[in-house]
Amino acid sequence: MPVEIGIWRLGEKPVKISLSEIDCEARLEDALAKDLSILSEKLMLIGCQIPTTYGKFIDMLAIDVDGNLSVIELKKNRTPREVTAQLLDYASWAQSLSHEEISAIYSEQNQGKKLEQGFDEFFDCSLPEQINQNHELIIVASDLDLSTERIIGYLAENYGVPINVVFFRFFQDGNRDYLTRSWLIDPDEAVRKASKSSAKKGGEPWNGRDFYISLGEGEHRNWDDCRKYGFVSGGQGKWYSQTLRRLLIQGARVFVNIPKTGYVGVGIIKGPATPVKEFKVTINGHETPILDASLKAPNMAKNANDPELCEYLVRIEWIKTFPRTQAYWEKGFFASQHTACRLRNSFTIQKLSQHFELED
Repeated sequence: MPVEIGIWRLGEKPVKISLSEIDCEARLEDALAKDLSILSEKLMLIGCQIPTTYGKFIDMLAIDVDGNLSVIELKKNRTPREVTAQLLDYASWAQSLSHEEISAIYSEQNQGKKLEQGFDEFFDCSLPEQINQNHELIIVASDLDLSTERIIGYLAENYGVPINVVFFRFFQDGNRDYLTRSWLIDPDEAVRKASKSSAKKGGEPWNGRDFYISLGEGEHRNWDDCRKYGFVSGGQGKWYSQTLRRLLIQGARVFVNIPKTGYVGVGIIKGPATPVKEFKVTINGHETPILDASLKAPNMAKNANDPELCEYLVRIEWIKTFPRTQAYWEKGFFASQHTACRLRNSFTIQKLSQHFELED
């Protein structure tokens, strides 16, 4: 069951704010169409009331930074079971959409704008070459019966069906309206469960925690600086920094690989990707701009005033690091040209966990 939310106005005596009796479904659909970040800041709206090839209409279709689709359906006046069955039916249609079909839908829904342009403006990175490799299903409701909740949990847990429910409640306090949100399944946990389905297609599931970092050393970045001041970095071009800026899960774990050298560190993400001129470190108890610190990388400041070309830094709390002369590499280890990506390779994770003496 979702966490039940209550709101109190604080003052001389706390006053509980009542649930609104307004038609929340209609207002909610309008609010989401205007600003989908109310549901999730990680989704860009493609369009509303999308016609399918068999005469039905999807309430909302969205895309995430990896190019995966989200089919969003409001419960409205249907029973929870009806909307769940309808959503699964829509998913069977959406999963077959080609790049060209998705682009055409977006353009039609957004006054002729190109999908590539809208994606770049929203996510500040380029549209992936391959999109709609995976999808998720989201039911928007104010309530859900227990049997439907069990069905959704069963599909997600046992079969990796990427389905979740988000609950919204309206509250009124005088002439002010408030909207609250809660999820049936924690979104990060839902990603882990849904990754089971990719394993059945020949890929390995993601554990919802581990990321890979490719730290290409040069005049703009140096592993010694990263170890000393607690960060990883990438940049000097949008292609290199855009994946680093997707590391939104604070508390997730990263394994750092120096290309053609090996893995040198593991740590915990402690903040978002930050432009180099805004990143600060603690030196002798004082916060100091990283560019004022003593650095091995001689040219980290290059393009510092250009948000597309500058270096981006992500704060890391190191669990364990090694100098590059003690880098660890075995045949079969995962490596990628991307600065950051999800680490799914179980062989790599297992071997690195042993090497870095991680408890799990």
